[in-house]
Amino acid sequence: MAVGQVIPGLFFTFAAMVLLVFASVSSPTWDTIYFMTATSGSRTVHFGAFGFTGSDTHIGYTFDQFGFNNSRLDSATIHNLTKTLILHPIAAGIAGLATLFGLCGVSYHRAGTVFMSLLAGLAMLASLLAWVLDMALFGIARSQFRNEGWTAQYGNATWLTLGATVSLLLGFCLGACGVFGHYRRRRSEAY
Repeated sequence: MAVGQVIPGLFFTFAAMVLLVFASVSSPTWDTIYFMTATSGSRTVHFGAFGFTGSDTHIGYTFDQFGFNNSRLDSATIHNLTKTLILHPIAAGIAGLATLFGLCGVSYHRAGTVFMSLLAGLAMLASLLAWVLDMALFGIARSQFRNEGWTAQYGNATWLTLGATVSLLLGFCLGACGVFGHYRRRRSEAY
């Protein structure tokens, strides 16, 4: 067995991958996970990465179904921001690759740990960018929904993305420290 210092970094990278997968399969696929919820009377809508409650699953969506007299939510910029939600599954995929390389690093060779660290850093940047864009998009949407008399709150997928970003940062740092661990067997263990 190779170095044991890589295991905590591998754990945090795997945890981040799971959190990003949960954020990726948010509403309308899994209505329990969502980036924003809006309520007006008895109607509650959950907004996810690939649509909202009652919509088809697709990349990018608009808010024009809600009949607001405000053109701010119906702009091309907001529609393009909803397309950037594709960063969540991209970051999850990169974190998954980092996890696979981390398994190689734990069981076999230092190169796996190096690639785990590099990919965890890349996934952390993608996840951080996704979280910043989430806060911008759903901050604007939440404000506009509140101006129209709806009750709107951030959802749990926003905080899952933030948790994944922090976990990837820890995975990157711990993996980078694990690169310098001991990878050779002692002679007494080899015989």
